[in-house]
Amino acid sequence: LLDDCEIDENRLAAEVILFAERSSITEELVRLSSHLSQLDEFLHLKGAVGRRIEFLLQEMNREVNTIGAKAADLVISPLVVEIKSELEKMREQIQNIE
Repeated sequence: LLDDCEIDENRLAAEVILFAERSSITEELVRLSSHLSQLDEFLHLKGAVGRRIEFLLQEMNREVNTIGAKAADLVISPLVVEIKSELEKMREQIQNIE
């Protein structure tokens, strides 16, 4: 079937690079790390921070969802589920401090 098919090496290389970029979770991990730093700062502030933390948790959930979608990996998938579970617990706790 592939005997008659010509493969454009440049196109193949470009597609491989594009796939690698789309499946990389580096940006999401950097943003998630930044969100965790912000969360730490918020937890040390005095005053009403519930809404800010709630928004931050939403952003963290988005990053984790993207990581789960991009990384079809047997090691990462259970971690994504665990992180999402912990984020949900945190959301429930935030309702108590608003």
